[in-house]
Amino acid sequence: MTANRNERPLYRVTFSRITGKDRDGKEVLARPKEIGAAWARRGDKKGAIISLDLIPTDLVNRNGVLFLVPVDAD
Repeated sequence: MTANRNERPLYRVTFSRITGKDRDGKEVLARPKEIGAAWARRGDKKGAIISLDLIPTDLVNRNGVLFLVPVDAD
């Protein structure tokens, strides 16, 4: 997808690797890294298109979490 240079993405896509578990057995995540963006579909189509700049190898191994972070209007 080619986005218009004047448009902003709806969300930033970030990835956090799972680094282990805490004392309660909950997953501990590394600091998130921005890996792409989600853009609104054109016309009256609902949803968004995700464009990734890279695909973390930990994602393939299901050893991490993707987050969609809203882009501020500022």
